[in-house]
Amino acid sequence: MNPAAGRVRVKICGVTNRADAETAIALGADALGFNLFAQSKRCITLDSAAAWLMELPPFVTRVAVLVNEPLDEARRVAQHPAIDWVQFHGDEDGAYCAAFARSGLPFIKAVRLRDAAAVNGAVNFSTRQVLLDAHAGAAYGGTGTSLDLTLAAECKRLHPDLNLIVAGGLRPENVAEVVRVIRPFAVDVASGVETADPRRKDAEKIRRFIANTAVAS
Repeated sequence: MNPAAGRVRVKICGVTNRADAETAIALGADALGFNLFAQSKRCITLDSAAAWLMELPPFVTRVAVLVNEPLDEARRVAQHPAIDWVQFHGDEDGAYCAAFARSGLPFIKAVRLRDAAAVNGAVNFSTRQVLLDAHAGAAYGGTGTSLDLTLAAECKRLHPDLNLIVAGGLRPENVAEVVRVIRPFAVDVASGVETADPRRKDAEKIRRFIANTAVAS
């Protein structure tokens, strides 16, 4: 995930099927997220999806979203030929991330921005790739809850060396403002580009989301 200077990348998360993945790629997505968390309404299993994941067009980053997995399982997923990056979206702490980092495998750590302590601690996960998500109680993302932009902007100010990926309540209608305020490395959307069925994406919403991100970039 290395963008051209000045361009904000787009990750479409919670993809559950090949048709939606191919549509998102055709519309210009830079990365796709595949949720392997069993309690997610967007969950897929890597073994069942591996065949079509490996046949997706090249030059798009395939990200496996994990929540509180044992380190051995996280390493197994990260080394799978259908996966390029893993994203830790649970309660993984600094020690867990440091242990995973020693494997040399690339990863993103999601931080739920509840308060200033979360902002200050965003550098404590042994990776420059940090996803800022809304704090939504005990939920692990994908709720549509809006990110606190004041906290996100402060995180960008305090930690200029981090590649910040912004998520949390993003939609085609608000992504341009978020990009202008935060100037993130990338934006990440799941529920904001879905149909009424959370397991299916809306092509027109994806098109507008990507277009509005580009305009603000």
